[in-house]
Amino acid sequence: MYKQFIISSSPNILSSPVEYLKGVGTLRGELLKKESAIFTFKDLLEYYPFRHVDKTKIDKIASLNPGSDYAQVAGKLTHVELIGEKRSKRLVACLQDDTGQMELVWFQGISWAEKLLTVGHYYLVFGKVSFFMNQVQINHPEIELYAAEKAEGKKFLEPVYYSTEKLKARGLTGRAFAKLTYALLQQLSVKDLPENIPETLLSKYRFISRWDAFCSIHFPASEEMYTHAVRRLKFEELFFAQMRLGLLRSTRHRFSKGWTFNKVGDLFNTFYNTYLPFKLTNAQKKVLKEIRKDIGSGKQMNRLLQGDVGSGKTIVALLSMLIAADNIHPTNCDAFQSVLMAPTEILAQQHFNTISAMVKDMPICVKLLTGSSAAKQRREILKACEDGTLNILVGTHAVIEDKVKFRNLGFAVIDEQHKFGVAQRAKLWNKNSLPPHVLVMTATPIPRTLALTAYGDLDYSVIDELPPGRQPIATVHRFESKRPMVMDFIRDEIKKGRQAYIVYPLIEESAKMDYENLMKGFEEVKSFFPEPKFWISMVHGRQPAAQKDTNMQRFVKGDTQIMVSTTVIEVGVNVPNASIMVVESAEKFGLSQLHQLRGRVGRGSEKSFCILLTGNKVSKDARERLKILCATNDGFKVAEKDLEIRGPGDIEGTKQSGLLNFKLANIVNDRVMLEAAKNAATEIINTDPDLIMAENLPVKSYLQIQKGKTVWSKIS
Repeated sequence: MYKQFIISSSPNILSSPVEYLKGVGTLRGELLKKESAIFTFKDLLEYYPFRHVDKTKIDKIASLNPGSDYAQVAGKLTHVELIGEKRSKRLVACLQDDTGQMELVWFQGISWAEKLLTVGHYYLVFGKVSFFMNQVQINHPEIELYAAEKAEGKKFLEPVYYSTEKLKARGLTGRAFAKLTYALLQQLSVKDLPENIPETLLSKYRFISRWDAFCSIHFPASEEMYTHAVRRLKFEELFFAQMRLGLLRSTRHRFSKGWTFNKVGDLFNTFYNTYLPFKLTNAQKKVLKEIRKDIGSGKQMNRLLQGDVGSGKTIVALLSMLIAADNIHPTNCDAFQSVLMAPTEILAQQHFNTISAMVKDMPICVKLLTGSSAAKQRREILKACEDGTLNILVGTHAVIEDKVKFRNLGFAVIDEQHKFGVAQRAKLWNKNSLPPHVLVMTATPIPRTLALTAYGDLDYSVIDELPPGRQPIATVHRFESKRPMVMDFIRDEIKKGRQAYIVYPLIEESAKMDYENLMKGFEEVKSFFPEPKFWISMVHGRQPAAQKDTNMQRFVKGDTQIMVSTTVIEVGVNVPNASIMVVESAEKFGLSQLHQLRGRVGRGSEKSFCILLTGNKVSKDARERLKILCATNDGFKVAEKDLEIRGPGDIEGTKQSGLLNFKLANIVNDRVMLEAAKNAATEIINTDPDLIMAENLPVKSYLQIQKGKTVWSKIS
C-alpha cells in the first residue's frame, strides 16, 4: 500500500514546520507545539502510536461489559441533549444498534462535538468503555459518519495516538493524528528517509529498511510488521545515542591534551607504605591502575568512579592526588595541585577531616574552603592556592569562584557529581592553560544500563567490594504499632555504648509540614529518651550552618547518643560508633535514598541495624521497595530494582539527560539491545573514528543533520 508514497519532495522536507502540513494550519500547529512538542514534520513522524486496534471489528453494544477496554461500535444516533450548566454542563448522545443502546458523553469540546452530531445519522464510534449507573458509555469518543468510514475502506490495524483534551477540542483526536500521519507519509518517499545504519548491521540483525520501519510503525500490514518496525527503530535510537557518546569519548582520547603524570614518587610511596590505614581491596587497586594509565597518557582524564557507600572511594582519590603532588609542572617547576569539590559543607568538612588526618605527618598542605570560611582564612587559602604552597584544596562550589586561582591545578575530584551543574563543573577547566584530570565520584550505585547512557562519554571504573571487616547491615521493616519495641532496642544498643540516627523525610513541596513533623518527632524521641541519661542532637535544613555543624560535631564526638535529623545526613557523615539507623515514614523514600541512609551505619566493626518504620497501611509499591532493601545490602542490585520501579527519567541526576529521552527504547526492558548497540558503536568508532569508510558514511551523514543532538561539529 505504500508504493503510492512517491510524490517528489525536497531534501529538507522533514524539517518543515508542522503547520505547513495540509490539515494542520497555524492554530492547530501552535497547539501541537505546545501540547505535544511537535514542531516539524519529523516530530510528527516520530510521534508514535501507543497501540493499534483492529478496526475491521465492530462490537455489539450488548456485548460490552465492565471488563471491556476499548471498543468500536456502529449505530444510529437517536438523541442528543445538553445537560447541566456552567462547569457541570455536558453533552450526552444516545447511540443504538440492533442489540441495545449506549451513551456518548462530552464534558469538554462540547461546541465542536455538537457540530458533528445529527440525529438519525449512522456513526462509527471508538473509545474507552465505562459504566455509569449500569449504563454503558464512552466519554469523549472518536466519532465519524459510518457511511464515510465504509467508503474509505479500513486498514487492518489502525494506530491509536495520545491526545489531550485541548487537542481534541480543536479536532486533533487520536484518529485525526492518524490522518495527519497518513497524509505526511503520502508526501514522503524513500529518499526522504535514507538508511542511516551500516549494511553490515542491517544484515547481522535482519532489520527492515528505515522507510519500511516508519511506515509499519504507524500503519502496519500485520502485527509481525509492527514488531519488526519497533525493533528496528529502538535499535536506531540506542545505536545513535551510543555513537554520540562514543565519539565524545574518542575525541577526548585522541585530541584533548592533558598534563602527563608519569612519576609515582616519595609522597605516594611514603603514604602507601607507611600511613595507609588499611590494605587496599583488589577493586581499589584495579581502579588506581586505570587512573595511573589515564594520567600518564598525556590526554585529559575524565573518569567516573562508582562505588557503594563505604567502599573506599576517598582513599583512591587521595592516592591519585598524591601522584599529582609527586609530579612537577614543566614550566614553573612547582608541584601540581589538586582540588576536591563536594556538594555540601557537611560532606566537604568530612572529606577535609579524613584527608587531613591521614596526611598529618606528611609534608602535604590541605585546606578547606566553603561559603562560611572566615575572611582572613579565605585570604590565606587564596594566597596559598596562587603561590603553589597549597597541595590539596577541599571545598564546596566556593572552590570554583573566579577569585580562586591555582598555580598548577592538575587534578580535580568531583564528589556526588550529579548535584553540580555542567556550567559549575566547567569552571574548573579554566583554572589552567590545560584542563585538570577529572575524577567524578558517586556513592549512588548506577545500574550498568544507566551508566551506558547517562555517563557513556566518561571512562568508567567501579569499586564493587567493601573493605575487609565490614559486616552486612541487618535491615528490617517495622510498622508503627511496633514503635515501643524499636525504641527499647535503641535503648539497649546505647547502653552498649552505641549511637543511633533517627531520620525524617524531607519533601520540598511541603517544607513547613516536614519541619513540624520533625519537631513533633524530636519531642516524641525525648519522651522515650529523657535527659540527662540520654543526650540528643537535632539537625535540619533551617538551622544556621554554625548551629548545624555544632550539633553534628557533638554527635560525631559522642557527646550525644541520638541524632534526630532530616535527610541532610544522607551523605557525608562518618560515625563508626553509630550502629542504628531508624528511617521514619520509610514508605516516602525512594530505594536509592534508603540505601544511602542505611550506609550511614555499618562503618565500624560492630554489627549494625537499619530499621524502616512505616505506618500500618503501606501501598503495594512501597511494600515492594522495603522488601528489596531488607533482602540485600548490594547497592547495585538496589539500583537495578530502583531503575525498574521508577524508570530512568526519575533517577536522581538523569532528568536533564537528553540521552534518556527515548521515544521507543527503554533501557530497563531493552538492556540486551542496548548492549548490542553499545558494542556496534564501539566497534565502528575503534576501527573508523572519523567515519570515512564507505559503509559508515550513512552514520556520519545522519549525525551531521541531527541539529543540536550531535557533537560532530566539534569533531570534524
